[in-house]
Amino acid sequence: MSEPRSRPSFAIPQRPERRFSRSDGLSYEGTTVFVLTPDSVPEDVPDTDGWLYDRLEGVLDTDPYTYGDWFDLPMPVLLVHDRETGDVFRVAIRDGTVEFHVLPDTDSEGLAALYERLCGVAETGTGTDTSTDTNPTGGSAGAWHVECRTGGGS
Repeated sequence: MSEPRSRPSFAIPQRPERRFSRSDGLSYEGTTVFVLTPDSVPEDVPDTDGWLYDRLEGVLDTDPYTYGDWFDLPMPVLLVHDRETGDVFRVAIRDGTVEFHVLPDTDSEGLAALYERLCGVAETGTGTDTSTDTNPTGGSAGAWHVECRTGGGS
């Protein structure tokens, strides 16, 4: 029997930098995105993104989160504030994944805390699964494969 992999560290290899321009407004240079892919989705789920949104919203509706979807986009993009850690970051759901978008002042602690809570949400939505398996071949209901992507910046 193989040992489950340890939790991702959510170490931030590159922080985006805010740029302000009178003509273009606020923009960011450089990106770090943590892409979470669930190891398993129930076979009877017709809309994976909707299923992921329901799980995410179930977690965000609890303390210590404040969140909102203030963007008019064809996919969910939420600004999330973790009152416990003080972290703020964006979360998007796209093509069967949950993305944690790092902002300039985001720390790893808030990202890891949301990840831990998402791992606790079982396929049934009961929140009773506390699996620590993040192996992409494991198939546990609370298991996620996590990939860190960076781009742009100086």
